[in-house]
Formats: sequence, structure tokens, C-alpha cells
Amino acid sequence: MDSATVPVVVGIDNGGTSNNTTVLTMDGRFLVDRLVETPSQVQAGPEAAVAAMADAFDGVLALTGVARELVRAVGLDTPGPASATGVISSKGSTNFSQPAWRGYDVRGALAQRLGLPVVYHNDGNAAALYAHHVYFGADAMRRSSVSAIVGTGLGGGLVENGRVIAGAAGMAGELGHVHIPLSEVLAPGQPVPTCACGFAGDAESLASLTAIERNLLPYWLTRFPGHPLAAEPPARAAKLVRGYGERGDELGREIFAQQARALGALFTVAANFTDPHAYFVGGGVVETAPEFRDWFLATVREHTMLRTEQAALATFALVPERDMAGARGAALAALEAVRAGPTAAPPLVGDATLG
Repeated sequence: MDSATVPVVVGIDNGGTSNNTTVLTMDGRFLVDRLVETPSQVQAGPEAAVAAMADAFDGVLALTGVARELVRAVGLDTPGPASATGVISSKGSTNFSQPAWRGYDVRGALAQRLGLPVVYHNDGNAAALYAHHVYFGADAMRRSSVSAIVGTGLGGGLVENGRVIAGAAGMAGELGHVHIPLSEVLAPGQPVPTCACGFAGDAESLASLTAIERNLLPYWLTRFPGHPLAAEPPARAAKLVRGYGERGDELGREIFAQQARALGALFTVAANFTDPHAYFVGGGVVETAPEFRDWFLATVREHTMLRTEQAALATFALVPERDMAGARGAALAALEAVRAGPTAAPPLVGDATLG
């Protein structure tokens, strides 16, 4: 069947700098096989950002040759925290720092702009949903998983029986702000790290790009005096650490080993709350060379304390198509909503074809 005549849903992954979009047919085929990015304009405020989302929507339809009247719904994800209906937290968030974003109904604004139903998840939930359905396939509706998505902050998602656990206010799965035991994570004499949210010792205060800049790199540079990163501005130095780690640099490996231990501590907490079938890790921390990401995932697993019965059943894996996972997960959520309800069949994830 010609994909240009099949009804579709569109997924929009909104980030601090870019919108990434995809198109998913109602029979479960992605029509985009690569990143389709456009500027998100988030720092310009809500009105400009919603206009940018609408432009991204129009652009991906033009790219895939799909007529607008074939779109049945849109899936949107943004960085959290936000409510289940897409209202940004009253305290804002890392990417939505301007006062105008606080309490802003981003889902409702985009729905009004496009004149289409919009289904909302935060970005961690969207990526978690995609990882879950890709990994488990036909068994997705009978499996559970926990995902940690490491980026500027630390997102996460809980999936039970193939569906995201949103919580009463829509803020379940905010794994970055779970407090973790630090005794096995911090080095001797290392200060308790602080998070941008105001917490001290939560998972995001260690496992995020922001954590590298404000907590980890300042400490580890005192242990490696004369390291080249000491001469760089803090924000740039934090972004360069991953490359050093990939090349086996001792400081870089110390920092990422600490992040992996923090994720292991977080997954240990999750194991005692949800006892999932799978633990997924995604985000920039694993968008790296195979040797490095395999080492990182193995370190996370080593520091996740599971009971014998749990370890026999648990899987540790990377979020697939990591750059595209958010948009694809948002599209899957929209597809499920269109298919209408708790008795709907699980989404099918097929190969992408373009054009």
C-alpha cells in the first residue's frame, strides 16, 4: 500500500535546542529512518516554541509526502517535569526556565495551533515507551521496564504491561529526582552533589551533563591537576569529558564510572519498587563508541543490586535509535490513543522507509 495514502500519526520530540519529528502509519511503519531536526526556539518563549513545533510538523509531512488530512493525531514529548496533560511544572524545568513557561499548557497550545488531538508524555517516558516496545515486541503488553535517559538532566520512565505509568499528577518516573544512597557512589572526601532542582544527592545531581559541569568535573579536576580540561570554560569542558572518556582518559573514566554507579544505585531502588523485566539506559551518555557504551552499561549492571531471582530474569540494554527514541515513543503513544483504549493491540514497530 502506498504510504502516502495511509492514515498516520506524527511524533514530535521537543528539546532545549531542537525538535525531532517522525511519522508512523496506522499499521505500524515508521516513514522516517533518520533524525529530522529543526530549531525548537524554546529559549524564545512559549509562543515561538509552539510555532516552531508547528513548523516541524509541516516539515516532516512534506519530507514524507504525507497529506495533512491523513494525520489522525500528534504525539508530543517535552523535558519534564510536567503534568499528564502537558502542563509544565509550576517551578519550570531545566529547559523551560523562563517564567512564561511555568504552568504553561504546551499540549493544549499545540493542539489548538494544529487543530488535531495531541497526546503528551515527557521525553523520558516517550523514550522509555519506545525502548520497551522495540525490545519486547509482541510480548510488550506482558512486560515491565525502567528507563534512565541521561542528557542535560536525567529523565526516566516506568512502563508496566506495555503502557507508561504516569501517576496521579503525571510526574511518575521522574527518576532524576529520586534520592540515592551515596556511600557506594561518591569518592572519599567528595562533597554531596546538588541538583538544579534544589535537591542534594538525587540521581540527576550525578548522572547528567549538568552534574558533570557543576559537581563532578570541579571535584575530579582537583584529583588530576594539570588536566587539559582545566583550561576550558566549565560548560565546554563538561561537553568534552565524554570524548576523553571514550579515549580511555583516566579522569573521563572516573567521571563516567561514577555516573554508572549512580544509575546502578537508582536501578537498585527501582528494583525494590517495580521489579521490572528490563532496565534501559539511553541519552548522550551512551551515544558513544561501542567499547565505551558496553563498558558503561556493564558498570551500571555491576552496581545494580538484584536478588538472585530478579537477576535471573532481568535484562540490561541500551535504548535503541537513541536520537530518535523520543519522537518515535511519542508517535507510539499517539497511535495507541487513536487505536482507542485499554483493549487496543500493542503498537507494531516496523522498519522505516523514507519517501
